Amino acid sequence: MSATVELRVIEQGDDAFVEDAWALKEAIRREEGVLRQRRGFFTDAYTRSRSVALIERTLDDERLVGFASVRRDGYILFLAVAPDERGDGHGKRLVAAVAEEYGTVTCHARTSNQNALDFYRNIGFETVRTIENYYEDYGDAYYLRLGEDSFTEKLSRFFRR
Repeated sequence: MSATVELRVIEQGDDAFVEDAWALKEAIRREEGVLRQRRGFFTDAYTRSRSVALIERTLDDERLVGFASVRRDGYILFLAVAPDERGDGHGKRLVAAVAEEYGTVTCHARTSNQNALDFYRNIGFETVRTIENYYEDYGDAYYLRLGEDSFTEKLSRFFRR
C-alpha cells in the first residue's frame, strides 16, 4: 500500500488533529522525557496558534506524522515528529514551512534536550540566551532563533519543489 505525506495548514481556531497532536506529544514525553505540558495548556495553545501538519495519507486512512504550532510572530510553540518518522526530513520540512510564512523564527528548547538542540542547530538556529527555571519543573531553556546565515533560504527553495 502506498502512502504520501502531505503538508496541511491548520488555521488558528481550528482543532483539527488536536487529539492526534496531543497523543504524539505524549508518546514523545513518555519515551524521551520532554515536551511536558498540561493537556489544557496544550490544547488551548494549539487552537490559538496556526499549525503546520504533516499527514501521511493512504487510500483509507490519515496519520499525523509531525506538526509545528506557531504564534503570529513566528515563535514555534510546539514541534514534534513521530520517532519512527525521524531522519526523513520531516522536521526540516515543518521548519521550512514556518520560515516561508514568518520573517523571524524562534523557539525555546530545554537545555537537556540534546536531540532537539542538535536538530535546531543543524538547520541554523542560534542560541540567543539561556533562561533559568523556564519550565514548570524549573528546567532551564535556551531561547533559539533561526540565524540570518541559516538554511532558511535553502530549506524554503528545497521544499517548494
